[in-house]
Amino acid sequence: MDIVVCVKTNPDLELVRVKDRVAQTEGVPYKIGDLEKNALEAAVTLRESGAASNVTALCVAEGNRKAAEDIKVALAMGADEAVVIDDPALAEPDQAAVAAVIAAAVRKLSACDLLLFGEGSSDNYTGQVGARVAELLDLPQIGYARTVEAEGDVVRCERSMDDVIETVQAPLPAAVTVVSEVNEPRIPGLMQIMKAKSKPLQVWSLADLDIEAPVPVREIESNLAEEQDRKHIVFEGTAAEQAEAFVDALIREGVLGR
Repeated sequence: MDIVVCVKTNPDLELVRVKDRVAQTEGVPYKIGDLEKNALEAAVTLRESGAASNVTALCVAEGNRKAAEDIKVALAMGADEAVVIDDPALAEPDQAAVAAVIAAAVRKLSACDLLLFGEGSSDNYTGQVGARVAELLDLPQIGYARTVEAEGDVVRCERSMDDVIETVQAPLPAAVTVVSEVNEPRIPGLMQIMKAKSKPLQVWSLADLDIEAPVPVREIESNLAEEQDRKHIVFEGTAAEQAEAFVDALIREGVLGR
């Protein structure tokens, strides 16, 4: 079985700052998202168990100029090879465009029995891409998987649905999106990091996929941070006096009842 894991690199959110209600991402390094690492770990575990023979990490650069370098983390974690789709027309794609590019790349790879995604990305978390790709490739999809097992020509997953645990299976080829409970991603050691440098890594453009730039179907009107009207009230006196003044202020604002 050949597994393709769709990996997204995102700006490191811990280093993103907000100025004048706008997120400042200039100079912020990118890294593979946490749920993508869960999906990759699930794939590598299946290969190590003998259920799979090859794991390919697939990434759409989405404006990340260093995506080909950042994807090497996936190789260090155990992927056998990696493919990055990098094209100037994909600087700011929406979910529909990303899904169209991934679907075209999977067709070009030809060998794909199981397609794995994180349930959502750490930046937008729309949860759309996995389902869109499954639709474009006419694949059955299992979402919210917290376990992933493959046996014969089926994939079997467990997922938590409020007060019950469902066991769902689908015929291969199939697409599966995983949640964080599925596993604990491994941290590659120095030897794995060094070996990753010699693993196959291809960079494709849209021309290599023989497709034109997908037309975005999403229009963002604004992504400004919410305005905050701070009152800059300072409470003075003893701790008891400050506490009493604080409660009085909350009552005047209608936060607390009298």
